[in-house]
Amino acid sequence: MVDRIEQSKALASETRMKILEWLKEPQRHFGHQESGDPQEIGVCVTLFADKLEMSQPTVSRHLELLRRAGFVNVNRIGRWSYFSREEDGLRNYRGWLNDTL
Repeated sequence: MVDRIEQSKALASETRMKILEWLKEPQRHFGHQESGDPQEIGVCVTLFADKLEMSQPTVSRHLELLRRAGFVNVNRIGRWSYFSREEDGLRNYRGWLNDTL
């Protein structure tokens, strides 16, 4: 069972909302990613850290909260982690929120 309070907390951050917004159009925001197409493999944590001007561990924490909430997927390639939106999880949350409120 998905913890709706934890999902709501995951969205209660301007930083995490920016990440989700950017992942809506990863090619537009991260088209310069050299390791692969961000639309196909996801976006590398280091690019989020650069764009947010935050340390990689801080950004990783934000991404982990979004992952646990079911809002992003992680694709591990070698020692690198690439993130993409989990549209089903976001859709499900929006539906629950709509039905509840």
